[in-house]
Amino acid sequence: MHRFFVKRQSILKDRITLSGEDVQHISKVLRLKCGDRIVLCDGEGTDYIAVIESMAKDSIGAIILEKEAAKGEPDIDTVLYQGIPKSAKMDVIIQKCTEMGIKRIVPVLTSRTVVRLESEKDERKKAERWAKIAEEAAKQSGRGIIPVIGMPVTLDQALRSAAGLDLVIIPYELETSLPVKEVLSKNKAGSIGFFIGPEGGFEPVEVEKAKEMGAVPVTLGRRILRTETAGIAVLTSIMYEYDQMK
Repeated sequence: MHRFFVKRQSILKDRITLSGEDVQHISKVLRLKCGDRIVLCDGEGTDYIAVIESMAKDSIGAIILEKEAAKGEPDIDTVLYQGIPKSAKMDVIIQKCTEMGIKRIVPVLTSRTVVRLESEKDERKKAERWAKIAEEAAKQSGRGIIPVIGMPVTLDQALRSAAGLDLVIIPYELETSLPVKEVLSKNKAGSIGFFIGPEGGFEPVEVEKAKEMGAVPVTLGRRILRTETAGIAVLTSIMYEYDQMK
């Protein structure tokens, strides 16, 4: 069945109303009709199996048949603090990490960040685009929530926000003795944050600052990964180590 996200306020007793872009997609692209079943998710982890009851130009009404906990959500909360890369790399990172089960992505401005957002308007425009990519990826991959894509922040702000997590790691090319697997296997945390640098990685002083805030430098092996690969590799490692890939 086709899957769509709806806002919680669109759910009233045993009925759900869809609006916006999904209406055109359902009627014009998918060509669904009254009587067809769809899956609607409230973005908070609950799926609703529903049947289309009415179709209008700007809205679609559906009757709830049953509801259940979304099956696509991992048991662990993961947060990616991503140094903003160039071009469309951030789009790929958001899309693939959403598919893998990330809970939140925080874009981070670091010393080696090449991309510079000139105004708050630029930041909001980027954030809106990234949120849309996360929503589409969540829909495609059967997620029960849409990952939160934050506004760009400085590294200092990101480190402070990560302080409340159970475990924080930072892959670093100069760290050669502590594999990410070892850290994950020894720390069965409920929430994990991980910092990924932009092209060129982190400055040594930034890594030292992260260590002072409790982050653990780790190695991802002998190969140097691109920024758009590293975060996905770490998240995959977390999901595997915490038995979230069954």
